[in-house]
Amino acid sequence: MSRVCELTGKKAMVGNNVSHAMNKTKRKFNANLIKKRFYIPEEDKWVTLKVATSTLKTINKVGISAVLKEAKSKGFIK
Repeated sequence: MSRVCELTGKKAMVGNNVSHAMNKTKRKFNANLIKKRFYIPEEDKWVTLKVATSTLKTINKVGISAVLKEAKSKGFIK
C-alpha cells in the first residue's frame, strides 16, 4: 500500500537537499503516517486506517464521524 493518508489524501512531496555549497539533489518529503484503529459508534465497529498525524489532530478535535463524512464528500473513501 502506498504512503497516502486514507482520509485526506496527503502524500509525499518532492524537493531538494541543499548543501552548504548550494548543491541540490532530489529528495522526498514523506507524509507522517501512522496506522490507527478507530471506533465508529454509528456502525458499532472498529476500523483500522492509515492516517497522517495532522489528520489525527483533526479527528481528536471534531470527531471521527465528521472527518469520515467530509472524506466521503471529497471522494477519498467510498
